[in-house]
Amino acid sequence: MESRYKSYKSIENLKDYIGETITLNGWVHNKTEKGKLVFIMLRDGTGFVQSVVFKGNVSEEVFENAKRLTQETSISLTGSVREDNRAPGGFEIDVTDLKIYHLAKDYPITPKEHGDAFLLENRHLWLRSSRQMAIMRVRAAVIKAIRDFFDGNGFKLMDSPILTPSACEGTSTLFETKYFDLGSAYLSQSGQLYAEASCMALGKVYTFGPTFRAERSKTRKHLTEFWMVEPEMPFFDLNDDMDLAEDLVEYIVQYCLKTCQKELEVLERDTTKLEKIKRPFYRMSYSEAVEWLHKNNIPLKKKIDGQEVDILPFPWGEDFGAVQEEAIMEQFDKPCIIHRYPAEAKAFYMKRDPENPKVVLAMDMLAPEKGGEIIGGSQREDDFDALYQRIVEHNLPLDAFQWYLDLRKYGSVPHSGFGLGVERTVKWITGAAHIRETIPFPRMIYRIVP
Repeated sequence: MESRYKSYKSIENLKDYIGETITLNGWVHNKTEKGKLVFIMLRDGTGFVQSVVFKGNVSEEVFENAKRLTQETSISLTGSVREDNRAPGGFEIDVTDLKIYHLAKDYPITPKEHGDAFLLENRHLWLRSSRQMAIMRVRAAVIKAIRDFFDGNGFKLMDSPILTPSACEGTSTLFETKYFDLGSAYLSQSGQLYAEASCMALGKVYTFGPTFRAERSKTRKHLTEFWMVEPEMPFFDLNDDMDLAEDLVEYIVQYCLKTCQKELEVLERDTTKLEKIKRPFYRMSYSEAVEWLHKNNIPLKKKIDGQEVDILPFPWGEDFGAVQEEAIMEQFDKPCIIHRYPAEAKAFYMKRDPENPKVVLAMDMLAPEKGGEIIGGSQREDDFDALYQRIVEHNLPLDAFQWYLDLRKYGSVPHSGFGLGVERTVKWITGAAHIRETIPFPRMIYRIVP
């Protein structure tokens, strides 16, 4: 049987078919009847187009079928393409034929307003809305930009395992599962440790996949399952790491501005702010940031005996939360990298600063417009004895990290890397109110379906 897939036309390419008669397949977004005219807004996943059925141009059967159409009915329609600046997208279809694949009944998501709980329960259908489609298309562009950037800069994609024998960041945020006769395994918090092994073989590498954090957080910036890209580079120090992070984020944002104009317009995103996202970004040390917090009376908010209290001045050594990050970023119109964090607040594998052993050669990139942290990274500890000591101090199982220590026994080199959260990046670029809109099917502490 001859394949038909190359003959299918899409709405996003209508400019190539002006004056031609084509067939489109899709779903009815909405329908309006005006006497002898039926206006169909057709959606096919690539865009929307207004299609006009005039009674005088079609058979009685086709016209009656057009009148029967309901929201989300799947159809195939044939007609000629013409330009019309008044129509959505600038094109219109004069329909000559129409076929119904399936007549939808009682579609639950109507044009009226719906609450968040209802929409999340119907996420499998909510994805069909114009706003959610726009966000998903921006997400696809972000992922393509990430891959293009790394592939074009000499990086090799290396897959890290999802099931791991130990924690990477902290044991309190692990999803545990039974693993045959070998005891427990854990869903990966990060592909970093395995990327470190890969980079010693292939040079510059990156991992890209889902990661899992069993954090009991209900903020607008947290998911229990999310996607992260993690480059790892031998012979890179912290400055190299920060430079690469800036290059990557600039590339992603500029690519989205170039390829997602329609989507950002649907989302009513102020793109003038995104146009400013070009290197160099701002940078400050953790100590400089704490000094700024002191000058501006930004407190540490902490729960003591069940009560949230403000602690002033902000204590040096505490990690920043959303309150501090947002306050710092109010003064910036593009990302800021904060570097050299207190050692006690960061992971065991981060290298101490030779000039100040109280801090580690770590960095976080914060996005403006309340985007928060989108990147976290560091120069890794490359000395065997120092790394061994950190593992012991953190009460981590030595047997599970023996292979990781081996990397410091056989040709150890300075190396660095970072992780960029896809969903947080998409949230910032799209201006989405909540991170749950930036992934097809969000997983949060209170949601595992659909």
